[in-house]
Amino acid sequence: MNGKRVVVGMSGGVDSSVAALLLKKQGFDVIGVTMQVWQEESEMAQEENGGCCGLSAVEDARRVARVIGIPHYVMNFRKEFRENVMDYFVREYTAGRTPNPCIACNRYVKWESLLTKSLSIGADYIATGHYASVIRLDNGRFTLKAAPSSKDQSYALYNLTQDQLAHTLMPLGIYTKPEVRNMAKEAGLPVAQKPDSEEICFIPDHDYAKFIEEDTGVKDKEGLFVDEDGKVLGIHRGITHYTIGQRKHLGLAFGYPVFVKKILPEENKVVLAANEALFERTLTVSDVNLMSVSELNGKTPVIAKIRYNHKGSSAIIEPVDGATVRVIFDEPQRAVTPGQAAVFYQDDCILGGGTIQ
Repeated sequence: MNGKRVVVGMSGGVDSSVAALLLKKQGFDVIGVTMQVWQEESEMAQEENGGCCGLSAVEDARRVARVIGIPHYVMNFRKEFRENVMDYFVREYTAGRTPNPCIACNRYVKWESLLTKSLSIGADYIATGHYASVIRLDNGRFTLKAAPSSKDQSYALYNLTQDQLAHTLMPLGIYTKPEVRNMAKEAGLPVAQKPDSEEICFIPDHDYAKFIEEDTGVKDKEGLFVDEDGKVLGIHRGITHYTIGQRKHLGLAFGYPVFVKKILPEENKVVLAANEALFERTLTVSDVNLMSVSELNGKTPVIAKIRYNHKGSSAIIEPVDGATVRVIFDEPQRAVTPGQAAVFYQDDCILGGGTIQ
């Protein structure tokens, strides 16, 4: 027994359940915690959804905790989730950007809020079921190493701080999803075959525009579709219905494919273009969090990912100022999307990342 206490964020899914199982086997004093983040007005939707932050997650996590033999509690993070995830999501979409709410949730709820409460009850670490590994470099800094499987989730964790990483365990970073499910089955965990949650937990029907309209009480205004020269092509339903690179549900027919290239919220216009016009070599990233190093010294070669399912591409990054980085890809990249994260890797470890402008 190592005697160290760890609070495991248990979502009721197989990944966090196996994380708790592994840490218990390693001799940690494990406490399971499910984070209550759903809002009063949407509890029924969350219960029906059963996603990572739905009401049913509590019961699934509690059942797993009983099998493993660890205590389980529910911690209320409604306020933190509303302010840092839901409100952020609405602000970004109404400003013509495409946010990643899971990244915000990881940084400000799953780590900042959960870690603070966990340390206050005597925990040494928090742990999650993410597919990534926390490692300590020779320079004393912590970083995240990408998991060797297709389930790698390091991209969505790029903005964790050094203090957060120092108090974090991620036991699944060396395993594949089939291996995790097999461990759950062998241990008799009741969630061994539970499907993964794919949707944004507070928008289970995927209708972002409807959610924003209901949340703000403001109906999205119709505006103009235009081409790159400003020629009017048609009427759009409101900018919250669109994202860069989108082809479907435009409601236009030209006899050839067109895609969303740019969103202009000040003019309430959506710019459409052919696919070849969506490729860019250079982008700017703000609110940069450097993980592996304390600062950038000139031009630095990296592998950069511009969305969660992007395979990554060779690029050079260089500092513009203290919080802004310019990214120059070797090859043009399709559908660079403001509001999404650009994350930089060296040797499969996160160097840093920030928000695409």
